[in-house]
Amino acid sequence: MRSLFLNQTGRNPVLKNLGRDMDDLNPHAKQMADESMVRNLDAQARAIWPQESSLFARYKLPAEARILDAGCGTGEITSRLAELYPRARVLGVDIIDAHLERARSQFAALSPRVSFEHQSIYELDADDASFDLTVCRHVLHSIPHPDRVIAELARVTRRGGYLHLIPEDYGMLHFQRATLDPGDFWHAAPRSFEAATATDLFIGRNTFSILKALDLAEIAIDYVVVDTLRSRELFATILTAWRDGYADSIGELTRFSRQTAIDYFDQMVANVRDSNGYAVWMVPVVSARVPT
Repeated sequence: MRSLFLNQTGRNPVLKNLGRDMDDLNPHAKQMADESMVRNLDAQARAIWPQESSLFARYKLPAEARILDAGCGTGEITSRLAELYPRARVLGVDIIDAHLERARSQFAALSPRVSFEHQSIYELDADDASFDLTVCRHVLHSIPHPDRVIAELARVTRRGGYLHLIPEDYGMLHFQRATLDPGDFWHAAPRSFEAATATDLFIGRNTFSILKALDLAEIAIDYVVVDTLRSRELFATILTAWRDGYADSIGELTRFSRQTAIDYFDQMVANVRDSNGYAVWMVPVVSARVPT
């Protein structure tokens, strides 16, 4: 029996309603293609992977597993998955060609076991039940219709296989107050930004309900802690990359001017780099199993 996210042809039925809005499915395209995103992806991988990697031990995968890294960016995690599963075949897909070219060049030594392709995660070029493990990190907050994407990720995952997601949530960032109160910024700016881009910048807390609606099993939510005790300089690098990539858009889409956004980010970076200060980003790691 097919589960709720498949129709009789094996395709994701919700995709038929996308129609002409396919061109609007990447509202963060400018930021994703900016050079600051390369810095961000590298720093996030180095800050998060050391804690995240142990969570993969709970997945019961075959030795020669097929793994999909959906929205792979520059391949930082695709390569780490290949190292974690040395006999697996790993496919990374993305729609930013510059990122894919960088990934192919940087991780050429892993070919052909590791490959990279231009594909949309709204309609993957894969048969039903193609992968033992489907990974999607730092993507769901930046796109409209995340429920449709999760359904598509579940479609290509085999029965008994696993989804592994990092859905960012911008209500899970905490900094000390100074001249400015970062709490005001993170409460207001994401709300305006998501309204203007039809995205969910608080998807981390909403992913559980999406997975439940798909009747997925063994749903688990864990947290990686990026803070000033564990990864001070990497945390500062992430914030600096966010500032460089998003200040212009924040100035256009929220009540905060570009310069005000920069001032907030600069103060947060100073907080992180202050040896007497403390700040934390709680990063949700959400997993589920496709029922047999």
